[in-house]
Amino acid sequence: MAEKYGMERKNTIGIIEDDRLLNQALDMSLKSAGYATVCARTKNDALSLLGNGESLLLIDIGLPDGDGITLYRELQDKYRSKFRGDAQTHPAADSKIPAIFLTARDEERDMLAAFDIGADDYVVKPFSMKVLQKRIEAVLGRRGAEGGERAVRVGELVLYPDRKRVFVRNQEISLTAKEYRLLEYLAENQGQVLTKENILEHVWGLDGQFVVDNTVSVTINRLRKKLSPDTAKSCCIKNVFGLGYRIDERQSGKDGA
Repeated sequence: MAEKYGMERKNTIGIIEDDRLLNQALDMSLKSAGYATVCARTKNDALSLLGNGESLLLIDIGLPDGDGITLYRELQDKYRSKFRGDAQTHPAADSKIPAIFLTARDEERDMLAAFDIGADDYVVKPFSMKVLQKRIEAVLGRRGAEGGERAVRVGELVLYPDRKRVFVRNQEISLTAKEYRLLEYLAENQGQVLTKENILEHVWGLDGQFVVDNTVSVTINRLRKKLSPDTAKSCCIKNVFGLGYRIDERQSGKDGA
């Protein structure tokens, strides 16, 4: 099976809540649950302290020096700007930071405004800490195991399925849609032999009935050249003579032409 990683990182929750007692209660509760926390009570403090790779934000919509919805938008911009060009080390650099909004108001327009800018959930005060923790777990679960983005690794090759991006030795590789789908299919079934029929059905679907016989071979060869431009024969995608193709970490050995 392909290796999923990113689970060792401890989740950091950003808490932006102007009520001092509630802020402290959230801090203590989340730390007791095993999270790291960064706390702020104003919009300005949040912009100064947050936007450094938090796993999730808890944002009070009503802040003394602004509103939480505008703050969330500004934190997103800060994070993307800070980590632009480093998308593999910081995968969320081109995606949104998960957020749960907190408010004493239960007006529909507030909820709609929060969801319109990408809120993952919305909690009306007063609320149970245990219920909030379950909601946090649910949001992080949707983002991937322990809040990290799901990644598939085959040796020095790393795929991020949510963003359809591929890196080899920290360098991003540009692939066509079909090349990416083929590579992901192989990587998700690491070590297993996949026949041309399997690949045509999964990658090309109904269109596979109308492609020429060597379509898979041609696409495989293009992938090899992109993944290992200097020594394409040492690519981790291997021919298994008479059967099909497989991908694994080994960069040497002959299974067939």
